[in-house]
Amino acid sequence: MGLSSAATGSAQGFQFCIFDLRRGQQEGQELDKILFFSPSECPYSAQLSVIGLCEGIITFTRIFSPEAACEVIEAEKHTHVFYEAEPDIWMVMVLDKSKDTESIWRCDALRKTLKEIHSLFMMFHGTLRGLLEKQPSGELARSHLFSFVTDYINEFHVGKRIQMPSFRECLKERGTVQMLTISREVAIEIQSLITVLGSSVGNTICNSLILFQDLLVSTTLSPDDTANIFTYAVMRLTPHALSSNISSWSYLKRATSAPNVAAISSLPTSAVEESHYTPRDTSPGGHRPTFHIPRPLQRDKWSKGNDGFVVPDIWDSEGGSSISVSPTVWLHETEERMCLCVYQHKSLTIILLVPVSLLANGGQTLALVKKQLVENAFQKIVNVEEKLSRGWGGENAYHVAGYRYLLIDDDRRISRASPPGKVTTLTKESLLALNRLREEVDLEKARGKRGDPEHEKDLEVCIRARNNAWVIAKLTRGRELYMVLEKASETLLYASDALEKFSNRYCDGAFSE
Repeated sequence: MGLSSAATGSAQGFQFCIFDLRRGQQEGQELDKILFFSPSECPYSAQLSVIGLCEGIITFTRIFSPEAACEVIEAEKHTHVFYEAEPDIWMVMVLDKSKDTESIWRCDALRKTLKEIHSLFMMFHGTLRGLLEKQPSGELARSHLFSFVTDYINEFHVGKRIQMPSFRECLKERGTVQMLTISREVAIEIQSLITVLGSSVGNTICNSLILFQDLLVSTTLSPDDTANIFTYAVMRLTPHALSSNISSWSYLKRATSAPNVAAISSLPTSAVEESHYTPRDTSPGGHRPTFHIPRPLQRDKWSKGNDGFVVPDIWDSEGGSSISVSPTVWLHETEERMCLCVYQHKSLTIILLVPVSLLANGGQTLALVKKQLVENAFQKIVNVEEKLSRGWGGENAYHVAGYRYLLIDDDRRISRASPPGKVTTLTKESLLALNRLREEVDLEKARGKRGDPEHEKDLEVCIRARNNAWVIAKLTRGRELYMVLEKASETLLYASDALEKFSNRYCDGAFSE
């Protein structure tokens, strides 16, 4: 095969780049198109080789499919995963293949990792195109990407290595929200709390999210904004994240499974310990700006105060300031800038989003909002937390005996899955079989969208794996169900009946015939 870009890159087996096809098209200005490259110590000649090959692949595939962007290229030794984050701004991950059976991944899961990076980046910093237009030299965009993406990649550190999502995460869906099931009585209490939270700032109705443990209880935001803030909350704001300093979003961190795939050498982090960024100099004059930027993905930067509010020390507006400034985020749906006000009582986390436009007096206005929140909502918060705690079944609350499953509602961006600890009891053969099945489903979904974007394709597949386990996938009306049955009868009728029982009991019959 001729796709050998990674041979010029890193011995780590992993490369990640972000580049802008509208930049660096003149001879001698090729470096200008590079917005981010990891490993950062990779020579510029090697970076340009990788990006040049990616650019060639994009240009070539557009000849045959102008409307559908290139997604994946499988070569003999490497996998290239593409994502067009914004028009002409591409994110590409290059992974080495190996004979190790652990080095097996699902490309759609890797693409969703790229999508998550971009979604979280935009939530905090706005669009990349906007940053490039604000400072055409590109250094402002590079400074934000350098810190943000490096901090994100560090989430995949396991010991001294990095492990990207593998077949062992086939019963997990990145970019979705995990909801807590509540009774009607508790729902009424929560609705009352939401009403009080919404009126915390005068006559303006504020949006909010409520989480219990690492599960979403309620939201007043759109599905996209909810998914983004929920993802960040589970990474950095919930009691588990604060106490363990480990995000609970990945099986890599929570389960004690065998190592995941794509294990690669640790990226050097010493260069990014500070919140100041000075880009590598490529100009003869050697004069480049130094930027002070917030780093929302840094670990151990949020803490809970005695008043119950969770505050960061990463948003100080000036480099030498020791004052904690509340972070702000952009909402995707309304394009409004919001200030995050986070309050925590035991296992309950409340995120109140206050429009920045209302904070004319900055800290004084926000202090008043916090005071009103505690005065008006504290007792309701206590009551809700007590009732949720009494009804909480623990980490295995959504375990269903005999099943290992993943349920996805794509329209609402909600998923529910077997607990990570239960997933680790599956054999490697079962996980590999389900991973292959999901890859086939991903291809069918992609073909369906290209053929008839307005209509989602219904699909049902049951496969008997080599270890005699049944792996099942069923898609209908925008919902997806994947499951593994290891201790099952040998008949297809049994597998079909098990699917029917699960659907009727836990999915309101959504997957029943």
